[in-house]
Amino acid sequence: MIRIISCEDTGNREIFSRREEREDVSAVVAEIIRRVRTEKDKALFELTKQFDHAELSSLLVSEAEINQAEKSVDPQFLKILRQAANNIRSYHSRQIRNSFVISENDGVVLGQKVLPLDRVGLYVPGGTAAYPSTVLMDAIPAKLAGVKELVITTPPGSDGTIPPAILAAARIAGVDRIYKLGGAQAIAALTYGTESIAPVDKIVGPGNVFVAEAKRQVFGRVGIDMIAGPSEILIIADGASDPGHVAADLLSQAEHDRLASAVLITDSESLAQNVQSELEAQLSQLQRGAIARESIDTNGKIILTDTLLQAVEIANKLAPEHLELMVDAPFDLLSRVRNAGSIFLGRNCPEALGDYLAGPNHTLPTMGTARFSSPLSVDDFVKKSQFTYYSAEALQRVAADVAFFAGQEGLTGHARSVLIRGKETNEPVLS
Repeated sequence: MIRIISCEDTGNREIFSRREEREDVSAVVAEIIRRVRTEKDKALFELTKQFDHAELSSLLVSEAEINQAEKSVDPQFLKILRQAANNIRSYHSRQIRNSFVISENDGVVLGQKVLPLDRVGLYVPGGTAAYPSTVLMDAIPAKLAGVKELVITTPPGSDGTIPPAILAAARIAGVDRIYKLGGAQAIAALTYGTESIAPVDKIVGPGNVFVAEAKRQVFGRVGIDMIAGPSEILIIADGASDPGHVAADLLSQAEHDRLASAVLITDSESLAQNVQSELEAQLSQLQRGAIARESIDTNGKIILTDTLLQAVEIANKLAPEHLELMVDAPFDLLSRVRNAGSIFLGRNCPEALGDYLAGPNHTLPTMGTARFSSPLSVDDFVKKSQFTYYSAEALQRVAADVAFFAGQEGLTGHARSVLIRGKETNEPVLS
């Protein structure tokens, strides 16, 4: 049963406690990466057989397989996928950045070029569930950014196939290639390349502990979006909230993973008790009830506060992945929220709406990293180059100042590179 605690009776240590990192898999992942670097496709086929129990003749998903998948997907679901894609595209199109040029000073031109990444790899989890929503959320911003080649890796089933919904979503989102490949070996292949898979510039997308560790180990060789932890939801609710709605929203995240964290903060003791009862009643109705039960019992909390403003301050310290403001005036509290991945306002905005259809991205910072990082966006798929131009006359106007500055740092070569271009011949003054 979920715990009810009071912030007056407990210290921050209990309120903000998080489950420790899962078992150390770094050595296992390092060996998988080593094998892929040295054995390439041979390692990929063997590791896919070992971990996914699939014997493949090709890693690449064929056009015929994608066509067949589209035909097998429920037409109503295809319609919903397209609607979701349109919403995601509409929202993220506002994030597109433009290059700029500044030429206000005589003889000086400054600017910034915004350039799409050449190749990006999207990791789409498999295993216990299929996530076409992840395909849309990760691929559409990349395409809007102008990424030249977008590839997906996702683990196959034991029969060597990919869930049709994944393939249909990939086509709707404009993905260029799809590979039957999962786990740390997929991350290694995207990073270093094999005979079948060209290396990419950046890898995005969630995955299990092996995928997360692999992303951590290859970072620097390639870019990554984030190291995502277990899913989190924090709900701030007042006494007028429906306890059934609150409980359902908490469980929507608890069913993701036994390590997921579902937290309610409220200024109403009666709501806390009613939500506690509702959770017990609703758990038995979930297909993934055993997973949700462990998440709720181990990581779930209901925190009682004196005021909703106090609740927002606690939320800012927790910096949750998902934050629901289930109150009468959510926009009043919104202005006080400083740290959250994605915020859901009011009593009619369950987090699941953001997972699938609303438009904002559902790939979000977890484990308190919303203090300094952001949801996946078009910005994740571009790089920026800055440029500078000075005419001879413009350089001479500032040459002495630049040389003096360089001298203060003891870098006479820097100073000389400026002075040599003009009439200035004095040695820089060293501090």
